[in-house]
Amino acid sequence: MNPPARPLAGHLDDYLTLRRALGCKLIRAERYLRQFLDYLGERQQGTLTAGAAADWVRRSRHGSAAPGLGMEAIRGFAAFLHAHDPAHEIPSPGLFPRRRLRAVPYLYSPADIAALQAAAGRLRGPLRAETYTVLIALLAVTGLRISEAIALDDGDIDTGEGMLIVRQDKAQSFRLVPLHPTALAALAGYRHRRDQAFPGRAAPAVLVSRTGDRLTYNAVHKAFTRLAAAAGLGPRTGRCRPTIHGLRHSFAVNMLAGWYRDGTDVPARLPWLSTVMGHSGPASTYWYLSASPELMALAAQRLQAHVGRAGGRAAGAASRPGQP
Repeated sequence: MNPPARPLAGHLDDYLTLRRALGCKLIRAERYLRQFLDYLGERQQGTLTAGAAADWVRRSRHGSAAPGLGMEAIRGFAAFLHAHDPAHEIPSPGLFPRRRLRAVPYLYSPADIAALQAAAGRLRGPLRAETYTVLIALLAVTGLRISEAIALDDGDIDTGEGMLIVRQDKAQSFRLVPLHPTALAALAGYRHRRDQAFPGRAAPAVLVSRTGDRLTYNAVHKAFTRLAAAAGLGPRTGRCRPTIHGLRHSFAVNMLAGWYRDGTDVPARLPWLSTVMGHSGPASTYWYLSASPELMALAAQRLQAHVGRAGGRAAGAASRPGQP
């Protein structure tokens, strides 16, 4: 049975509570959204539609802010509402876009990653196939940036603790990224075969090029573009194209989705994920939540269940007057 309908203002309070629990301030976004709900109220409209959103943005004045900021606030709230009720429409990203649009993350399924690794396995050259197979797997299970992965040295693998030491800047600040035993074993096997293929090499890099030197970003970018094509992975939209950075996005989304499915306290765990990914704070990590409709739906379901339990406890207390 579907839950009883709630006024849009109630859903907005839930949405803001969820986003703020994950580290977002949303001061300006809340102002825009409450103004938009006032507008819908004047029209006696209880369903968010793309047409109403566009009409409100055209009529509204946001001072020096671009109209895209108002539509961006509505779009995030609309995704939350749509997870509750598909009758609510999510305005298209092309409707009043911000001038600087962030690329839509290309989220890889396990089958996509397997196809990429299969394509990598067909590469020619000394150790080249294994290098790219291991690189794709490493990015998928750690969420490293490609620049961080190719900068790894042998001394950055702590086999005793099962950790990667990721150097973050010239001052040698670092973070620790946990590795599963299977990932450690795969890296150990690769390093053994690397040393056999390139004995006496001078570079301390974990991952090497076809000449035994450290991989470069440009070479990896070109190789990955060819691997994605060979794996049959093409653009989903004009702004959603397969990139190697999409493996980092996929790691974050899969981690968050797993937590929601397992009933984990996600806001409590989010700082850990932010640290592992090298973000400045949970607000940066929250972006992955809004980037995945499935993840937004899981978050909405969790919040709906929490609200339902709270309402049940309140009803129970009200039915027992006079009890401590």
